[in-house]
Amino acid sequence: MDPEDSGEEVAPLVVVVDGSSSEIRRPENHARDAHILSFAFLFIFSAYGAAQNLQSTVNTEQGLGTTSMGILYLSFTFFSVFASVVVRWLGSKKALVLGTTGYLLFIASNLKPLWYTMVPASLYLGFTASIIWVGQGTYLTSAARCHAKDCKLHEGTVIGNFNGEFWGFFASTQVIGNLISLLLLQDGNEGGSPTGTGLLFTVFLGCMLFGAILMCFLSKRDEKEDALLSHTSIGHLLKSVVVPLLETRIQLIIPLMVYSGLQQAFVWAEFTKKIVKPAIGMSGVGGAMAVYGAADAISSLLAGRYTSGLSSVTIIVSVGSFLQISVLLWLLFGYSLSPGVLGSVLPLLIGAIWGVGDGVFNTQLNALFGMLFKRDTEAVFAQFKVWQSAAIAVVFFLSPAIDLEAMVIVMIVALFIAISAFLFLTLHIQKSSTELHE
Repeated sequence: MDPEDSGEEVAPLVVVVDGSSSEIRRPENHARDAHILSFAFLFIFSAYGAAQNLQSTVNTEQGLGTTSMGILYLSFTFFSVFASVVVRWLGSKKALVLGTTGYLLFIASNLKPLWYTMVPASLYLGFTASIIWVGQGTYLTSAARCHAKDCKLHEGTVIGNFNGEFWGFFASTQVIGNLISLLLLQDGNEGGSPTGTGLLFTVFLGCMLFGAILMCFLSKRDEKEDALLSHTSIGHLLKSVVVPLLETRIQLIIPLMVYSGLQQAFVWAEFTKKIVKPAIGMSGVGGAMAVYGAADAISSLLAGRYTSGLSSVTIIVSVGSFLQISVLLWLLFGYSLSPGVLGSVLPLLIGAIWGVGDGVFNTQLNALFGMLFKRDTEAVFAQFKVWQSAAIAVVFFLSPAIDLEAMVIVMIVALFIAISAFLFLTLHIQKSSTELHE
């Protein structure tokens, strides 16, 4: 972001008057917090993302890796239902710091991957992941809104820019993490030697620890919410969970929340195992995921940059949907293993196109929530993670049971429903806005 957008150099001065004295100061640098948050997630998820990609190939004994991931996302789904309440109680900064502990424990458990280490770590990570992601959405949206207000900028543009930066950094984790894996797991070496998984997960643990330390430098927010739940009742808890589901806008966007999870899990569970590995072998998985991550990062930055309101979100989401439906139709009707260079290039091309779509969905959904739901932001992000993580868990459990063609058909149907509901949502909002101004 340039200075004009971020406000780092052009923030207006604020005069604070206290009795007979006055103090001139600049407003809090909210863009700084967005940068710190982006870098913290870069370190944490470079490690976690690569570790997740390796679970089905490294921890293979009795399906320990894939089973652990399925348990993780079921736990994530369950705890996301209550995550908004926890984030309101802790405040978004404390929620972010607490959330890092589950990722640290999960990576540590991979140093000794057994059922009694991996399963409890996966369950706990499901809880902390729900907290960190609701906290992330709440914190970044709050920073963007405050920044727009302090610097007198268009709120939708700032929300889009902040989300574009964050998701650009986040998508880069696929590049960095997979390159680290490629370097330390040379020639398919997966254990025993100094370049085996022990060293790899130790390096990952160090990356995560640095990211967790960065979280501590975020400015505190949500002080006004700290006492919100001191007298919370079961009724209030249930209301915070159920009420958002009764709103038409949430109902219409749920299919897109679900699809965002499906399309992410498709890469982790299907693309690497059933497209990349048969075409270019296990050694090519890291490279293919790096290409996917690079396209995702560039897409996130560009999509965030051009986000300014509902109309731009609609156009960008439509483009991302078109790209992914094109890939799915190609896989269903035209794709086949090819010999030579072409056979090696096609999986990389599929990964790049899919990465562009993922960048679109990540930036635009998060920006859309910030624009449409100015109240109960935590509850909306919690709903997002409930539906997204549930969809991811379904793919992990379905993947061993159905073939690629069946999974592609499921994806096509889900995307058609999602984009239809989303377009109906945009028409509903535009109609409501027109009636309000008449």
